[in-house]
Amino acid sequence: MTVVQRILIVEDEPLIAMMLEDFLDVLGKQLAGQADTVADALSLIDRGGIDAAILDVNLRGGEQSWPIADALTARNVPFVFATGGSQEGLIEAHRMRPTLAKPFTMDGVAKALDSLG
Repeated sequence: MTVVQRILIVEDEPLIAMMLEDFLDVLGKQLAGQADTVADALSLIDRGGIDAAILDVNLRGGEQSWPIADALTARNVPFVFATGGSQEGLIEAHRMRPTLAKPFTMDGVAKALDSLG
């Protein structure tokens, strides 16, 4: 029996977050939580129970997801950055992390999550 991955979604656009949740459901993954700010994401990470994460790079109010990436890295939780740009837009500390290009497709999300495991 395969263990279902619990995925944290950090996305500030509600419709995109809902679409990602639907994709996870179809892919047999569980939602570990959804956050749209750095503070909310860090709170969810502190609770634990996250196997992997999808992080939107640019969040509402000019926030960027670097503190979330740092917290996940410290806990050895793999993640993928969701971005409309390229890896050049990532800070040096996380430039080698996998990216998931927007707009999302089911296949793209599946491949991104598979690359983490």
